Amino acid sequence: MAGSFGKCFDPNGARFGVPTYPWRYAPDGLATRRQLRARGLRPGGQPIAAQVLRPRYRRGPLVAYLYRVDRAKPVRPMTPAKRAALAKAMCARRTCPQCRQDAGYVIPSSLGTCVTCAYPEEQRAA
Repeated sequence: MAGSFGKCFDPNGARFGVPTYPWRYAPDGLATRRQLRARGLRPGGQPIAAQVLRPRYRRGPLVAYLYRVDRAKPVRPMTPAKRAALAKAMCARRTCPQCRQDAGYVIPSSLGTCVTCAYPEEQRAA
């Protein structure tokens, strides 16, 4: 392998301490967290089996950790208590702390309040 791919190819793990492959060249049987989740699986406490590196110009490479698919466990099912807790958390994210109303969207952390409370003069003009 030549160029930047050669810098990212270390199947024995001598250079990086863990087997390393170029972007899109990982062997079968390994998957990222997102790929496992798409299959209904989770890493389940297993250690990182390998990594994939994608070189970038003038910055450090992007790293994606890979896990063994055969050792992955199924995703835990959603319980009613967990569903209620998530609904309560989402309700808190949608409630404006100033006017105490459900904004209908997640309050931006940059504003800290709903858009109506953050820009009252623009709302009166409209």
